[in-house]
Amino acid sequence: MSETVAMSETLSAVSEPLAQTSFPASLRDAHPGTAPRFRDRIGADLGGGYYPVAHRYHLYLSLGCPGSMRISITLGLLGLKKSVRTTLLPSPPGACDALAALRTAYETTRHRYDGPPTVPALCDLWSGRVVNNHTPDILDDLALRFTDQDNADLPRLRPAALAADIDAIRRLLGEGPAPDPALDFLERQLASHPYALGETLTAADVDLWVALVHLDTDALRRVAAGDRLWSYVRRLGAHPAFHGYPCTEGIAERTEGKREHSGEDLCSSEKDKDRAGDQSRVTVPADQDCRHQAMAC
Repeated sequence: MSETVAMSETLSAVSEPLAQTSFPASLRDAHPGTAPRFRDRIGADLGGGYYPVAHRYHLYLSLGCPGSMRISITLGLLGLKKSVRTTLLPSPPGACDALAALRTAYETTRHRYDGPPTVPALCDLWSGRVVNNHTPDILDDLALRFTDQDNADLPRLRPAALAADIDAIRRLLGEGPAPDPALDFLERQLASHPYALGETLTAADVDLWVALVHLDTDALRRVAAGDRLWSYVRRLGAHPAFHGYPCTEGIAERTEGKREHSGEDLCSSEKDKDRAGDQSRVTVPADQDCRHQAMAC
């Protein structure tokens, strides 16, 4: 118990100065305003409007978006990919127009909605409405509402005893590149534990790992120079739930300098456009913009 309290105090201490820096003004000016949030939650039982049941919900995700990547990894870890439908935007050639379906869901949820159809978005197939488009809410509901907490074969991504620490790490990561305090904290933790918050994998590891693989090449090389962090990146990357994402391809080449580096983020949406076609019609909220160098959801 004392270790958990000390950890929370450490996270609080290092996260305070981060709030002073937050987003550079130039980036804030480049993305005026934030898309509207829809933040209904999944209830614990049938008494709520939205309750957990297989095949009722539909997730819209996007290539290059760190928030979408965190959600997709979480689905894999919890064995939910067959019970929660997922659509990746933009749609492949010849497929139905998923973007039009997503826009319809937004318009059904809010009369005369004229904002962008943002991703990630959790939609209810029964009512045709958007339930939630706030990444942390979606992650928490997947971990707590859709998963049998008594199933020993599944990871407990958000155990009650560590919930405050998981939230503190999310605040620490904030908006933009993974900050040095977060990396320093992880480096210290990995000196005596295999995972960010102890002996078992949690949502904090998903958040931190996605932040790490979205670093630009120069920053990732600095991570690779440290044995603990680099071993952590590679170890989680070998797990099936973390493996196979476009932006994780060639991480070794990036750290070893085998690719020419122009200072851009190789996990950005600009790179993913080449793989998946035009994404200009798919919008990620300002605090989830995939052009940033790290997770910001």
